[in-house]
Amino acid sequence: ITSGDSDTLDPDRDWKRIHGVKEGLAQYYDLEKQTDTCFLQSGRVFEKIRMNGREPASQRIPVTGVIVDNKPHLNEKGLRYLASWLERVIIVTTNPDHPAQSIGGNVHVITSSESVDFPKLFETLKQKFGIERITIQTGGTLNGHLLRLGMIDELSIVVAPLLVGGVNVSTIHTIEELYKLKALELISCTTLNGSYLHLRYNVLQETHVDP
Repeated sequence: ITSGDSDTLDPDRDWKRIHGVKEGLAQYYDLEKQTDTCFLQSGRVFEKIRMNGREPASQRIPVTGVIVDNKPHLNEKGLRYLASWLERVIIVTTNPDHPAQSIGGNVHVITSSESVDFPKLFETLKQKFGIERITIQTGGTLNGHLLRLGMIDELSIVVAPLLVGGVNVSTIHTIEELYKLKALELISCTTLNGSYLHLRYNVLQETHVDP
């Protein structure tokens, strides 16, 4: 989930500034490191978190990134950063002129003539790259598409103590409005029948944001 309805807002940056939320963020990132060593992400998300402006990483991590990017959202600089940061980069695209075509090295390109056929893609990832499991880290649209295709077999949820809003309710548009978000304080967590959870929170009415 994002902090608001603008691409200038970035939860990885913004939530570190909100008291009542930032204190527990390290736990989320620690859990993220324990997931599969291959992830699926979209180029749009990487563009939003300013991947295209980053300088090359000092060392690679033993992780494969599979990035669906048709527009493209990633430019050559962003791709070279990913190549310096990840052990393997696999770009999945319907764009025959995607800049990844000219990178080479540990950057591989899988092209589709029309829309991405995800069952076929996952079979290719297994047969060609030896990928048995993959962590889906994309947004709601692609997550929902994969769920309807029956391609998601496990869900890992971290509930952050923060009320954000949504498309059809009052939300925020700029970084300066972060103070409008409401941090939460857990009162209780009860396991109900049928895999239901009942969470109760106090709403912290005064939101303190670091400058």
